[in-house]
Amino acid sequence: MDWDFLPVFLPACFALNMVFGPNNLLATTNAAHVGPLKAVIASFGRIAAFIPMIAIAGIGLGTLLTTSMWFFAIVKWVGAAYLAWLGLKLLLGKPRTMTFEDSAPRSVWHLVRQEFLVAAGNPKAILIFTAFLPQFVSPAHYALSFTIVGALFLAMEVLAIAIYAVLGSRIGKYLRSGSAMQWFNRASGSLMLVFSLGLLAMKRPDS
Repeated sequence: MDWDFLPVFLPACFALNMVFGPNNLLATTNAAHVGPLKAVIASFGRIAAFIPMIAIAGIGLGTLLTTSMWFFAIVKWVGAAYLAWLGLKLLLGKPRTMTFEDSAPRSVWHLVRQEFLVAAGNPKAILIFTAFLPQFVSPAHYALSFTIVGALFLAMEVLAIAIYAVLGSRIGKYLRSGSAMQWFNRASGSLMLVFSLGLLAMKRPDS
């Protein structure tokens, strides 16, 4: 393979990974509540959702999202509903004093599942994989090169997750009181609702 694509691919990829969307908001919020390590571990639920998405994009099934109105609508509405549910939980939840040493109110598995469902319910992710990754694939070694660029994308995603987790943990240090954490939850919940509306406003690329 020709590795000359890396100076272009890696910065562009990292920029996409760092975009502040639903999953990065979730990682930041989780880190503020339970610390950066658990937030990073939980985010592997996102990676678990992205792996089959990349495979789907690699074999060309990602075009379903651009050709099937019903498939796109189902993914979009399910994802928007789940984001809205998470947002309302944060908005309506009771304030509590949080420290990283406290036992987490939610298990790590619960957080992993949240990350997975948020990622799986966002059609924008697979559209990115379908439109972005193939630009850096070698036609002569299609399967191998798509696997490599997909793996590099996931590696850069983990790096972005770690950055947001550290940011969230630093925020969390200033949210020891229940009232401060409640305001943080309200801000996070409101952003989740905004992202939910953003998903509902999404249109297929050909529409």
